[in-house]
Amino acid sequence: MSLLTDVLRDRARETPDRIAFISADERVTYAEFDSRVDRAANALRAAGVDRGDRVAILDKNSIEYVEQLFAAARLGAVQVPVNYRLSADEVAYVVNDAQARVFLAGREFVPLLDAIADRLEHTEHLVVISGDEHAYQDYAGWVGAYETAPVHVELDSTDVFAQLYSSGTTGLPKGVMLTHDNFVGALRPSNRTWAPEPSSVLMVAMPGYHIAGCILSISVIYDGITGVIVRDPDPGLILDAIAEHRVTHTFLVPVLLLFMPQMPQAQTADLSSLRVMLYGASPISDDVLRGAMRLLPHTDFMQVYGLTETTGAITILPPADHAPDGPNPHRLRSAGIPTPETELKIVDPATGDEMPTGQVGEILSRTAQNMHGYWRLPEASAQTVLPGGWLRTGDAGYLDEDGYLYIHDRVKDMIISGGENVYPAEVENVLMSHPLVADCAIIGVPDPKWGETPKAFVVLSGEVTDQELIDHCRERLAHFKCPTSIERSDAIPRNPTGKVLKRELRAPYWADQDRAVH
Repeated sequence: MSLLTDVLRDRARETPDRIAFISADERVTYAEFDSRVDRAANALRAAGVDRGDRVAILDKNSIEYVEQLFAAARLGAVQVPVNYRLSADEVAYVVNDAQARVFLAGREFVPLLDAIADRLEHTEHLVVISGDEHAYQDYAGWVGAYETAPVHVELDSTDVFAQLYSSGTTGLPKGVMLTHDNFVGALRPSNRTWAPEPSSVLMVAMPGYHIAGCILSISVIYDGITGVIVRDPDPGLILDAIAEHRVTHTFLVPVLLLFMPQMPQAQTADLSSLRVMLYGASPISDDVLRGAMRLLPHTDFMQVYGLTETTGAITILPPADHAPDGPNPHRLRSAGIPTPETELKIVDPATGDEMPTGQVGEILSRTAQNMHGYWRLPEASAQTVLPGGWLRTGDAGYLDEDGYLYIHDRVKDMIISGGENVYPAEVENVLMSHPLVADCAIIGVPDPKWGETPKAFVVLSGEVTDQELIDHCRERLAHFKCPTSIERSDAIPRNPTGKVLKRELRAPYWADQDRAVH
C-alpha cells in the first residue's frame, strides 16, 4: 500500500497551488505545506528523534498539529496526540508511557506543562506552539532554524503512523498503534462512500486526539482536497466555517448536532454547500437527528460506527436509510452495514462460538483497518487481535437478516443476574423513554441472591417516584432486566468523548467484594 508521506509529496507536485488547509486567517498551499513538513522533520531530527521514536502533542486543532503528524512520519517516528481534556496526572502518564522524546503543547496548556515538566521521564525537548511568556522553546523559532531540504528515511507501509490513546473507561489508557496501511485501508472505502471531488472542502472539527479528527486531517491529504481546520469543536464556530468556506463534507458527534440548531447562526447562515454529514461515536436520538436534518435539508446524513482500534469507521448507515417515516424506520436504530472491505461476526464472548442471526454477542471485525497492536502491551494485543485477523471490539450487538448491525453495549458493562445476561443499553433506552428522565446509566451492583442486579442512576426533569420508574421498565422489559434500585444524580459522569464512566459508578459498590464481576 501507499506511504502517506509519499501521498503528500505527490499532491505537492501535482497541485502545488491548491489550498491544503485553512485555519482561521491562515491558508497554506500543498507546496507550502510539504515544505513546512520537511522543515519540521529536520527540526525533529536535530532534536534526536529517530525512526520508531514518539513525539507527543497536546494542543487544539491547528495546521502545526497536522504538519507535525506528517513530519514525525517522514522520519519513521510516530505522533502521539494527547487529549487536552485530561488532568495533569493523566497527561504525564500518557507522555511517559509513550516514552516521547519531544513534547509539544499549545499556548493554552503552558500551566499544565509547568505542572508536569519535571515529571516527564524520557522527554528531552519541550516546545510551545505560539504564544510567549513561557520558559520553553518557541515552536516558530525552533522549526524556523532549519532548512526545508527533504528528509530521506527508508520507510515501510507497515510502520506505525500515529499512536492514539484509548479513553481508558475500564482501566489505564492504552496506546493504539495505527500504521500507514491501517489509514489507507480506512480511507480507500471512505472515498467510495463520501465521493469527494477536487473541489470538495472537508471540515476538521473533531479534536486531533480523537480518531475522527486524526483521520479527517489525513483524508484531506489523501484525497488532495482543501481542509478547513476548526480549532474547537464549538457548534457556533462549525456553522460559521460551513458558511464562510462552503464546506461540503464533515464528521460530527451527536452532541454537536444537538446544539447546532440552537445557535443564532442556524437561522441566518447559508449551509447549502454541505453535501455529506457523517456522524457517530455515541448514540443519537430521533429528535436530535430530525432536528439536524431539518437544519440541513439538502445534506446526505450517514451514521458510522468504529473504534480507535479499527482506525475509525467499519460500518455505515447510508443516506437512504435516514428516512424516519420511510419503509424501514427501524434501521435508524442500527449502526448500518459493514464497509465494503470489512467483515463482521457476532460471537459468544465466553466461548468464541458464532451466534445465530438476531442474537446478541460480542462484535468481531476483520479488516485491513485493524490496529497493529497496543504499545508495549503484547498480552492485551493478543487478547484483542485474534488468530485469523479478527479484532474483538468489546462491544455487544447483533446482526439482522439484512446484515445491519445493532449495538447494545460494551461487553465489559454486561450484567449477569441470576445467570441471565443484561445489557445496560437496552435498559437505559427504556428508561430514557420516560418523559421525566433526562439522562441515565445502568450498572450491576452486588446482590446476595442473584450475584448482581441492575441499578439505575437517573437525572430527572420532574417529580417521579422510584417505583414509577421501575414499573415503567417492567411494563416494557423482562423483570430480571429491570433496575431494583434507583439513585438520583445531578449529572452522569462521562469521559471527554461522552462515554459514561461506568467503572467510576461501580467502584463504591464493589470495593468490599471478594470478587468483582467486572
